[in-house]
Amino acid sequence: IDTYFQKFPELESYIENSKREAKRKGFVETLLGRRCYMPGVNDQAYQARAHAERQAINAPIQGTNADIIKKAMIAIHQAIETHHITCTKMLLQVHDELIFEVEDHALETVTPKLKTIMEGVVKLNVPLVVEVKTGRHWAEVQ
Repeated sequence: IDTYFQKFPELESYIENSKREAKRKGFVETLLGRRCYMPGVNDQAYQARAHAERQAINAPIQGTNADIIKKAMIAIHQAIETHHITCTKMLLQVHDELIFEVEDHALETVTPKLKTIMEGVVKLNVPLVVEVKTGRHWAEVQ
């Protein structure tokens, strides 16, 4: 662990800052400002406190991921409705994946649009890159 933190000192700083902020405020925030409350972060019981500290480290990352995929789903739904794209249906979300049903004749035009919408839904310091795969069923693209 020490070697890992020597290689990635920013990570150790992030972990400590996350725990400190959660203890001070009682919550952490995603990049988009959604609060994740940590009621046990100042608990006297070690197990409860340690659990809340782990949540404080993870919640901003996982929560930001959830915020981004939600924004992408809303933007895609709006585009489908606005442009009357009847050949495409959003079927399923699995973590950071969205599964669509797209009619064969529309694949070449719709998939780049979906990719562009998803990549542009949030502006970050690093590019948000979306990978698009197609197949007759989900197992084909795994």
